[in-house]
Amino acid sequence: MLRTMLALATCSDLPTWEVDDRHFHGALARVGAPFERPVWDDPAVDWRRYGAVLIRTTWDYQNKLPAFRAWAARVGAGTRLFNPAPVVAWNVHKSYLRELAAAGVPLAPTHWLERGAAVDVAGLVRAAGWREGFLKPCVGATARETLRFAVDPDGLRRAQAHVDRLLPHEDLMLQPFLPAVLARGEWSAIFVDGVVTHCVRKIPVPGDYRVQDDFGAKDEPYAPTAAERALAEQAMAVVERRFGRLLYGRTDFLWQDDGGCVLTELELVEPSLFFRHGPQAADALVAALAARGVTAPA
Repeated sequence: MLRTMLALATCSDLPTWEVDDRHFHGALARVGAPFERPVWDDPAVDWRRYGAVLIRTTWDYQNKLPAFRAWAARVGAGTRLFNPAPVVAWNVHKSYLRELAAAGVPLAPTHWLERGAAVDVAGLVRAAGWREGFLKPCVGATARETLRFAVDPDGLRRAQAHVDRLLPHEDLMLQPFLPAVLARGEWSAIFVDGVVTHCVRKIPVPGDYRVQDDFGAKDEPYAPTAAERALAEQAMAVVERRFGRLLYGRTDFLWQDDGGCVLTELELVEPSLFFRHGPQAADALVAALAARGVTAPA
């Protein structure tokens, strides 16, 4: 039996269809680990009363980023936070991908559009020779403010308008659109305590590129090739060299036309861990918490 009260931080408007973490809740219950699910930005919560706080479904943080960063720092100073506040601060802005690229992790070609800059989208994509382009914010989730566009007059007008609307307020990434996502989707490796527990593939509805189930996408277990698994482990190793072994994480990859993969995200804050496709990962997460002294046997 485990004694320490654990907080699984969530948000106030969690969708009713989100049930994937129930496998983890069940794993905690099986070993007698008490937990609560407080809302991260509820001012009435005293986070110091918890032996540890595990960030799980705080899926509105991108709209409240300064408050979320401050919350992570405050909670991390008062109790154990997973993943720790420095990891959160590093991972909530996609500029971390530049560090991974410098360490040799393959990314799609990227133009980093800095907030407030003047950008000529047509000039950038034509010089790169791209057939289609893709825009996304450096802080985002659930495909927020993403745009796929053709490199033709109408597409470039839409892309320029998108940049002109968003760039005064936030940083953006400009990349080629990778069409393999339409047929093959995106694949992810889930890590617990530095080890891959399982992998999944997320497949969008026909004609869409969005792989989130919010948009009707489906997901299924996936068996990566040896080279694909090595890429996931390479990406996580870069993070471990910086922060040490982390409790959990998820790497997301897209396929290129040549069959190779590029990293799109490394999710270390509040990723879905797809326990429904790897329930053993829930037990592994409970064991990893115990190994860290978060909970103690009776």
